[in-house]
Amino acid sequence: MNRLLLIFVLGCGLIACEQKPKTTFEKFFTDQTLRIDYFHTGDANTETVEIDGLYSYGGWAGSLVNLIDPLNYGAYYHKIYDEASGELIYSKGFDSYFKEYQTSTPAIEGEVKQFHESAIIPNPRQSVIFALDKRDKDGKLNEVFRTTIDPSQSATGLKDADINVYASLDNGDPHLKADILIVGEGYSADDNQKFQDDLKRFTDVFFKAEPCKSYKDRFNIRGVLKESQDSGIDEPRAGIDKNTAVSATFNSMGSERYLLTEDNKALRDIAGHAPYDALYIMVNHSRYGGGGIYNFYCTYTSDNIFSEYLMVHEFGHSFFGLADEYYTSSSAYNDFYPQGYEPAEPNITALLDPENVKWKHLLSERVELPTPWNKAFYDSTSLIWQAERRALNDRIAELKRTNASAEEIAATEALYDEKVTAEDARVQAFLEGGEFAKKVGAFEGAGYASEGIYRSSPNCIMFTRTDYFCEVCKEAMINVVETYAE
Repeated sequence: MNRLLLIFVLGCGLIACEQKPKTTFEKFFTDQTLRIDYFHTGDANTETVEIDGLYSYGGWAGSLVNLIDPLNYGAYYHKIYDEASGELIYSKGFDSYFKEYQTSTPAIEGEVKQFHESAIIPNPRQSVIFALDKRDKDGKLNEVFRTTIDPSQSATGLKDADINVYASLDNGDPHLKADILIVGEGYSADDNQKFQDDLKRFTDVFFKAEPCKSYKDRFNIRGVLKESQDSGIDEPRAGIDKNTAVSATFNSMGSERYLLTEDNKALRDIAGHAPYDALYIMVNHSRYGGGGIYNFYCTYTSDNIFSEYLMVHEFGHSFFGLADEYYTSSSAYNDFYPQGYEPAEPNITALLDPENVKWKHLLSERVELPTPWNKAFYDSTSLIWQAERRALNDRIAELKRTNASAEEIAATEALYDEKVTAEDARVQAFLEGGEFAKKVGAFEGAGYASEGIYRSSPNCIMFTRTDYFCEVCKEAMINVVETYAE
């Protein structure tokens, strides 16, 4: 009798195992990546979307559990719905180059421009609905595009024999880690070893500051290189043109230091050779420059005296969804954060409801909101420096454009480095010496706006070239890492 009971119990167990329901991922997706390429076209008031192509390749790098983005960051959302049931099965918030263009003067004046973008999703088993949602000023997401995607119509494989992948930090299964991919740009055949050395150096840099330092085991870092014909990248104001892998350029959006690429397809073709959740573009150049767009990509130059800072700051934008907290430097944006509306980013606020500020649980004791910080003095001295900085940059561009001697260019660049280092030291002494240093409050001036937008602390990597993130940024960063690492 006992033997029969044992057989019966074991049999039921086997049946239960066989009938175990599939997870959401297994039900709707295969363990591959599908890239949906599309054109995003418009000006400040209009936009259209047109599918360009589908590509399936490799394995899926993202979480198998967190398929619906819980963070609510970004101006846009990619959303994937099961065609048969209408169920939302995947979503991802992001910002884009197009979104930034919409705030520029040419866009406001009605100049239509086209950008190439990609949605990177797990490969669906069946046809799905691909939708693009856009956030309005009140923070609500509204659908602006919808179409049916048949994954069986995708091109397969992205193999390019000229592309090499290098593992810099391997902590295991990409499904359980935040996978960072560093794409080399402006590295010629002669620069291959330099790329590998730079990759190792910046892998170490990435983990210098908290919270990444304490969460190192949650990350994988790889590098990928397609050698460029030329070393370096374009410098439009200096009349320098280069033939490079992803066509990155200084002076993006009309800003001398803003470094981006519009060749999204070339970038994604190269990046598709390795698993990734986030993309860096490491640019082989000594000039100061970088950029970061949330869940899109970020850039930094490899050989500037502030390259380590740039690498960390720009990733704050592109992976962690943090806003710029500075406001005195020039930018190409108009009304980037409209007055009277709460920004989506976790580290800045319009302080529309001081009693319920988004970082209320982190506020320092007895702190006043808004929090005083001798802003007038900071503004006056910063504006003087910005004018001097622009003049020096104009001089360097002119020297390069007119083919001045290498010695004269080097001397002027050295003078610039000397002055910016001195200015940084002055700013750090001012911010770290005040009554509210390292306190959490609401300090006016952030998000490119001198008034009406507030940051949580006097100083932070997202505000100046300091070496630490504020408490609000650190909490937000940990939140992001944990969504990928489970």
